[in-house]
Amino acid sequence: MQGKFDVPKELSAKVLTLIQETRSGGKIRKGTNEATKSIERSEAKLVIIAEDVNPPEIILHLPMLCGEKKIPYVFVPSKAELGAAAGLPVGTSAIAIAKAGESEKKMAQIITELNAITGSTAKSAE
Repeated sequence: MQGKFDVPKELSAKVLTLIQETRSGGKIRKGTNEATKSIERSEAKLVIIAEDVNPPEIILHLPMLCGEKKIPYVFVPSKAELGAAAGLPVGTSAIAIAKAGESEKKMAQIITELNAITGSTAKSAE
């Protein structure tokens, strides 16, 4: 898949923890449609996409859209983990963090790590 890169397990775990922490004090958009809208409105600060989405066409547009808007994105291993981190009883394909609340610093750190992995210059959270 275009725009896909390997994410170290530690970083993936940090991202899932960030989602859990952001649930209470921040703003997250759950699901591919909500994440897409959040990216299009440039309100997303970080987009998290599940690797095991089938068919992959469901999420194919997200990395390209994030690239256009210079919004960092990261892949996590499964929809189930992503859904659980977001507090959902079911898996979800994608999540966008609009406001990290108390976790702004942690999110900025994750984005810095992502940029180092991808060689990208996506903007970190302001």
